[in-house]
Amino acid sequence: MTGSGAGGPVRRIAVLLEYEGTRYAGSQYQKNADTVQAALERAVSRLTGESVRVALAGRTDAGVHAKGQVVSFLSASTHTSDVLARGLNFHLPDDIAVRKAAEAPLRFDVRRQAVSRWYRYTVCRRGPRPALLRRYAWHVEEPLDAGVTAEAARALVGEHDFAAFTRPSLKGRSGTVRRVQRAEVLQRGDLLLFDIEANAFLPHQVRRTVGTLVRVGRGRMPAEEFERLVTEAPPGAARYAAPPQGLCLMRVRYEIELFGNETREDVQS
Repeated sequence: MTGSGAGGPVRRIAVLLEYEGTRYAGSQYQKNADTVQAALERAVSRLTGESVRVALAGRTDAGVHAKGQVVSFLSASTHTSDVLARGLNFHLPDDIAVRKAAEAPLRFDVRRQAVSRWYRYTVCRRGPRPALLRRYAWHVEEPLDAGVTAEAARALVGEHDFAAFTRPSLKGRSGTVRRVQRAEVLQRGDLLLFDIEANAFLPHQVRRTVGTLVRVGRGRMPAEEFERLVTEAPPGAARYAAPPQGLCLMRVRYEIELFGNETREDVQS
């Protein structure tokens, strides 16, 4: 870490971040494309004069959004948390915003110490295509049975091998067992909200899960077949991934309260 901002003792800063992922090649740094991480690192450098590498709690793909991404970095800046939040927002583009900033324990690991991650996927069931939701929802024109979909989603809860819902090449190379704490389908008028919370997720797991559940709701796959994908875990068998724009990382939960005691209702508002 270098720069004119260095001078005081090194602190670990945690940031609660929201962003619209439409124009980014994902959250993680990439050499030849703009990412959320790169934009945040530029903002930190402009505010503090330091060159830092930030760590993110969860990886989001190109076009995926976040309301509750958590990021941390080391800094010798003496700015208060409020000044850091306001200053970073001044230097960030309009589609990325710091909701809160806080000082975390120096040994805090933003990724490994996460207890759970909550994702929400939004499907719009309205007949005519929506203009205002085109960047934030998957428009499904065919009839979609919410009750059947919700019933099938219950099979996800618990500890399972989710190899069926990720790239087949991951099976055998790394662990594909995850623990899902909650899987719900909520109706909000024309919208169906797929909420899933787990200790961690495999690459494309949520989008492949939603894509397959939508097939169940359309009557293109029996619910028993979906349950078989969960219980038998044939690698890569859930091939139908929902498009990225409907997915949003809502919250990352830790044993310590970094930003105050936010409830689920606070996050959804």
